[in-house]
Amino acid sequence: MWTVVYIAANRAQAEMLKNLLSSEGILANTRPAGVSMLGDGLYEVLVLESEADEAHAILCEQALK
Repeated sequence: MWTVVYIAANRAQAEMLKNLLSSEGILANTRPAGVSMLGDGLYEVLVLESEADEAHAILCEQALK
């Protein structure tokens, strides 16, 4: 089952995060999640439920850099 681990502000950010997770060996996907007033729309970043904790850790680690 797919689980949302992040909601990106636009498609470019979602793709960047998807690529980051993929480079760490985590299967990731994106899908449109709504309209943003700041850009092309919100996107969900999804991973398999079994990898959600690891994906969160990677995203948090990246945010600290």
